[in-house]
Amino acid sequence: MRKFSKRKIAATIAITAILVGGGGAAAIAYWSAGGAGTGTATTGTSAAVTVNQTAAASNLTPGGTTQALSGTFTNTNAGPVNISTVTATITGNSKSAAGCLSTDYVLSNGGVATVPSVATPLSVPSGTNVGAWSGLTLSMTNTAANQDACKGATVNISYVAS
Repeated sequence: MRKFSKRKIAATIAITAILVGGGGAAAIAYWSAGGAGTGTATTGTSAAVTVNQTAAASNLTPGGTTQALSGTFTNTNAGPVNISTVTATITGNSKSAAGCLSTDYVLSNGGVATVPSVATPLSVPSGTNVGAWSGLTLSMTNTAANQDACKGATVNISYVAS
């Protein structure tokens, strides 16, 4: 076996330290640069809100008691939507072929339901049967004509939220 001198061992350790450790000093260099770029973003869209009638009007008679109409909304959007008005329109009835006229029925308030106000719209959250509208009534007018054709009729009402 060969003997190494203390001098060779010290030199080997020193060289190893310089190679591994960088000699105790490191040089740091870098370049800087500016730049520019562009990007895009898109906004979502909203789906229509469904107006649900939850108070059923029944047993209407000529000149009889008015029936209250009210309801909720189904909002399938990811977030809330604002509703200012709910408008109702009588679109027909199940006995029109027998001679029952849609004009035999009347919606109160010109067919416009109550939500807080146009100035302060109703915020309808996402979900089914959420929010509320009210303030409409449905009645059957008492005309001079025979209205027997309307017995048992179902009145069709269309609702629009805006």
